[in-house]
Amino acid sequence: MIEVKVYSSRTCGYCTAAKNLLRSKGVAYSEIMLDSDPELRKKVMRDSGQRTVPQIWVGETHVGGFNELRELDRSGELDNLLRAGA
Repeated sequence: MIEVKVYSSRTCGYCTAAKNLLRSKGVAYSEIMLDSDPELRKKVMRDSGQRTVPQIWVGETHVGGFNELRELDRSGELDNLLRAGA
């Protein structure tokens, strides 16, 4: 299956919601915590163009945050994206 990465922080409700959505779909993901690594946080923000967490990548595709992930799921595009790497 395609690699899914979730960059998050400990106190982020949207991060929890994104991880719950992925788990509910049976998607394995790597969680990378940004709380104690300011340089990695800067890099993720630079790479994503966003300043918030979570930031989610499916393979090489930057999905965005929880709202974008939820919309992809509702439209069926998340399943297509996950299958593309299978």
